[in-house]
Amino acid sequence: MKNFYSQFDFQSELLFEQLTSEEKKIVYNAMEPLIIKKGSLLFYEEGIPTGIFQIKKGKAKKFKRGFSETEQIFYIYTTGDVLGYHALFGEERYQDSCEALEDLEVNFIAKDVFFKLLEDIPSLQRVFIKNIGHEFGVLANIIAVLAQKNLNARLAINLLILENRFQKHDEENGIDLSREDLANIIGTSSESLGRSLKRFKDDGIIEVDKRIIYIKDKDVLFKLLNIEFC
Repeated sequence: MKNFYSQFDFQSELLFEQLTSEEKKIVYNAMEPLIIKKGSLLFYEEGIPTGIFQIKKGKAKKFKRGFSETEQIFYIYTTGDVLGYHALFGEERYQDSCEALEDLEVNFIAKDVFFKLLEDIPSLQRVFIKNIGHEFGVLANIIAVLAQKNLNARLAINLLILENRFQKHDEENGIDLSREDLANIIGTSSESLGRSLKRFKDDGIIEVDKRIIYIKDKDVLFKLLNIEFC
């Protein structure tokens, strides 16, 4: 089951964990603490990158607006995740946006400082390059799910992914996300999402408390995806 989740997890929270104690100390000493208010953007599409971010506490969404101005959310970042470095490596403007879903505590490393760290710590270059390759695979898997799975299957996959991601850092096992954001993750309307959630609830697969969703029967979700739960 670990392999199932890793297909859809950037695993960027592990980037600095692969460094030595001394290398970690150098990196963390280069960080500047910031507070990002809920609804504020860490970066925006076509913006010029200024550095990288590590979420110390909270959640943020990575999204792109389509031609109809509808959001397509590709990822929900949680505590520990590192983001914003793709545009720096590509020497281009941001191709998407990232918005705080709640008040965030963030560590920021400015662009020039980050590139100096890459020069001084060769192992840091390697872990970032390796992780970019992994993230490319994750995005390919997400696109395949959106293109090939029906609504109920997309909902099942994303409920499992979100619960697993949120459980890494939160004591609660619920999925606390607005219906609009959840609909934009699975690529549907809020109305269609509501009908699928009701079906899952009536079948005893989930429980809903206000906007928080609790998975009650993972086995059924995995069976819906033709995956054996263990």
